[in-house]
Amino acid sequence: MRPVLDVADIFRAHGAAYRLSQAGHLSLGQLKVMSAIEACRTAELGGHVERCEDCARVRVSYNSCRNRHCPKCQGAAAQRWLEARQAELLPLAYYHVVFSLPAQVADIAFHNKAVVYDILFKAASETLLTIAADPKHLGARIGLTAVLHTWGSALTHHPHVHCIVPGGGLSLDGQRWVSCRPRFFLPVRVLSRLFRRLFLDKLAAAHAERRLVFFGELTGLADRAAFTARLAPLRRREWVVYAKRPFAGPESVLAYLARYTHRVAISSSRLVSLDARGVTFRWKDYRADGEARRKLMTLAPAEFIRRFLIHVLPSGFHRIRHYGLFVNTARATNLAKARALLDVPLAPPSQPSAEPEADAKPADACPCCGGRMLLIEIFERGSSPHSAPTPPACRIDSS
Repeated sequence: MRPVLDVADIFRAHGAAYRLSQAGHLSLGQLKVMSAIEACRTAELGGHVERCEDCARVRVSYNSCRNRHCPKCQGAAAQRWLEARQAELLPLAYYHVVFSLPAQVADIAFHNKAVVYDILFKAASETLLTIAADPKHLGARIGLTAVLHTWGSALTHHPHVHCIVPGGGLSLDGQRWVSCRPRFFLPVRVLSRLFRRLFLDKLAAAHAERRLVFFGELTGLADRAAFTARLAPLRRREWVVYAKRPFAGPESVLAYLARYTHRVAISSSRLVSLDARGVTFRWKDYRADGEARRKLMTLAPAEFIRRFLIHVLPSGFHRIRHYGLFVNTARATNLAKARALLDVPLAPPSQPSAEPEADAKPADACPCCGGRMLLIEIFERGSSPHSAPTPPACRIDSS
C-alpha cells in the first residue's frame, strides 16, 4: 500500500523554492537526486497501461527513476542484489560489527565525503582482517560485507559502516576451517583501538597529500599543525565499535541485508504529515529507553530537504563493498573451498531477476477480479496515456 505521504510529495511541494534559495550551493549530484525523486513514477518518465482480459479494468503504471537515493526504487534493486548473495551464504553463525566516526571526524567528512568515507571502509575492513588473522584471536582469513550508512535517525550526519562477517575463516595455510567461539567473534576493545589508529593515520596521510578541503569554521585545518592538534585528542579517546548479537542463522542475515543494503536516509513509512508547521516524521532517540525512544520530530521543509540531501553520495561511490574471502575476483573460489572444508554441498548458481525493458511489467493478476492483466500501451517520457484508468472502486456483476 502506498504511504499517505512520501518524500517525493515534499520535494514536489517545496523543492523548487529550496533550489532557488540554495542556488550555487547545491552539487550537481544533489540536483539530479531532487529531479529524479520528483519525477519518479509520474508521466514525466513515461510508463505503460494494462487492461484486465476479464473485467476490462484499466491500470496505468509510471516508470521509476531508479536513482539509488530514491525511497521508492530500492525494493527491486535490493531483491536483485539479495538473489545474488543468497547462494553465497555459509551455514554458520554470522556476526554484525558497526564502526562509527566521532563527531570531530564526521565534520571533516562532511566536505570530503569520497575521501573520508573511503578511509572509513578501508580502516574498518583492515581492522577486522588484521585482528582475525592474529593467532592470539582467531588465526584465520575471513570474509566480510560492509555497508555504508551516513545518517542518524533524525537525518543528522552520522557516518558508520555495518560489517556482516561469518563466524570463522580459512586457516592461514588454507587447509582447514577455523570457527570462532560460540557467540563471540573478536574483542571489541582490540578492534576499536586498531580501527582508531588505522583511520587517523590514513586521514593524516590524506591531509599530507592535500586530498582534503576545508570550509567555514574548519578552514584553519588546512594548516598541518592545526590539523594535527585537532586529531591529537581523538588518539586518546575510545572510539565506538559495536558488536551486535550474532544473527540467528543465514536466513536472518538475508532479512537484515534486505532492510539495510539499499536503505536511504529516510523511508516514506516514517513520514507522518506535511502541513503549515513543516514535515513531521518518526525517529528514535537512542539515549532514551524502551518506548520513550520513539518520538516525533517536525522540521521546516527546507531543513528536511537539506538533511536529506547531505546523504547523497558522490557519483560512482560504492556503498556496499566486499573484503577478504569475499573480494569479487576470488569469491567463488574461496566459497567453494570453505564449503568443502565445512563438508556442505555447493550452492546452486543463483538466477538473478532479469532487468525489465523500459520498466514494462509482466502480466499479473487484476487487483479487482484476479484476472490476467495484459499490456495494451507503452507511452514515452513526458507524454500521457491514451487510456484512462478505471476508478479504484470497481464492481463485478456475478449474477
